[in-house]
Amino acid sequence: MSSNKINIAIDGFSSCGKSTLAQAIARELNYLYVDSGAMYRAVTFYALEHGYIHTNGSIDHGLLLESLDLILVQFKYNSSNQEIEIHLNGTCVNKEIRGMQVSAHVSAISAIPEVRKKLVRLQQRLAENGGTVMDGRDIGTVVLPNAEVKIFMTASPHVRAERRHKQLLLNGVHSSFEEVNANLSQRDLMDTTRVADPLVQAPDALVLDNTYLTEEEQFSFVLLHARKAIQSKVSATTE
Repeated sequence: MSSNKINIAIDGFSSCGKSTLAQAIARELNYLYVDSGAMYRAVTFYALEHGYIHTNGSIDHGLLLESLDLILVQFKYNSSNQEIEIHLNGTCVNKEIRGMQVSAHVSAISAIPEVRKKLVRLQQRLAENGGTVMDGRDIGTVVLPNAEVKIFMTASPHVRAERRHKQLLLNGVHSSFEEVNANLSQRDLMDTTRVADPLVQAPDALVLDNTYLTEEEQFSFVLLHARKAIQSKVSATTE
């Protein structure tokens, strides 16, 4: 790991603004941003496109597991909009993975141990040299347990549902607030109770409840702790 670069793990519930915050911190520090949730969404989208998820919600685990080696998930920088995009087998799927159909099944796909094993390996490789800001559900507890800064984000369920509903409408995805709220409740339950790497707060994580915080306040909070950790790392290497 580079002498002055750290890893920052941001975990938390759905629609807490993890990705927005993580991207802002990564830009400020000139670090790599990794959206682990988008990786699970990409696998879910692949499963939907190939008919591995049936209309009743059941998953053909056998066919999905046989196809895991055929699923290539990558992050690529788009110079035209200056954003990091997620690609599935060479195709950008940024918009496709944010739809309600993917949201309805991503927690179930994420609970499959073999899927988690594949994606955790990839996530750890991306962060092995430091200089990474990664957000998700199990980053501080499983993927990067030694991350120098760990943040656990939360907010009231109603506020999270409002934010998610607004985001979907802005992206041209039309769904009712009730549908979004029900989806988030179900995802919270599945994320916190799944057997494989459930969503839990790491013992050394800093809690960030942003129910009443602005994006600027959240950014300042995390950046302050990140800069302290970077300085501490630099000091340790020069002693």
